[in-house]
Amino acid sequence: MALFISVIIAFALDKLFAEPKRGHPLVFFGALVERIEAKFNSKNATRWHGVLAYAVAVLPWVLVGIILQLLLKPYLFLDVLVSGVFLYIAIGWQSLITHAKNIYHPLIEGELTEANAALSLIVSRDTGDLNENEIAKAATESVLENGADAIFAALFWFLILGIPGVILYRCSNTLDAMWGYKTEKYIRFGWCAARVDDLLNYIPARLTALSYALMGNFSGALKCWKEQGRQWKSPNAGPVMAAGAGALNVSLGGAARYHNELQQRMVLGPEETEHTKAGANSINEACRLVNFSLVLWVVILGIALL
Repeated sequence: MALFISVIIAFALDKLFAEPKRGHPLVFFGALVERIEAKFNSKNATRWHGVLAYAVAVLPWVLVGIILQLLLKPYLFLDVLVSGVFLYIAIGWQSLITHAKNIYHPLIEGELTEANAALSLIVSRDTGDLNENEIAKAATESVLENGADAIFAALFWFLILGIPGVILYRCSNTLDAMWGYKTEKYIRFGWCAARVDDLLNYIPARLTALSYALMGNFSGALKCWKEQGRQWKSPNAGPVMAAGAGALNVSLGGAARYHNELQQRMVLGPEETEHTKAGANSINEACRLVNFSLVLWVVILGIALL
């Protein structure tokens, strides 16, 4: 029951206040990570340098979480409240929905320049001159994928390990976002952060994919997940995005440009037709799918705990 109340507190805080605009702990963590990287990621850095940097960046905070949880255990009210606050800090539910709406509204009005600018804040691909379909695809993919990362994986590890679990996940996921690139600078140094993030996301990603299937076109989601999920470049984003595309009956994936280089990605979801072509409404539907999936998780948790 206490765990359930902490979850409700976290999502209520996120609904009311969204992501803190000033003084967010992850901003402090990001600045610390940059200093750690400056010390460990030299020109001759190996995977072991990355392992040590990961340990220095993450493990002390996990230890703080363990100690804090032990200290709070005798004080039920304080434990519930503080746990809820930590989960709130780790999730990005309303932030994700707000970013998506900031793309949807100008796109539906035909303001492609404004929509591209809003899209550039949440994707890593080039967004300078995308058309309506390309913007809608990119935004829909981002909502589906980040639903798993920003919401469901953080919630999963909170439910499994409490405060230390959500600290471990959010710090690892942040490191992957900063170091997990297959570039000359990070291919060795970022290996540990990327592999740990893959491991921590493995079960939550598949639970998210199942949630999308249950809240959308079930048979279509399972079919796309089975046939396309493993072929995507990311072992965890693949099942999530394929199942999400199938659940929404929308065609995603395909060619996209990253750092001025055109990448031919596989198609996710059904084959593109006039009925399955991504548009502004696809973004809205992806947000609804994430929200309905969150309701499903909370209902199941409530039934299980009560």
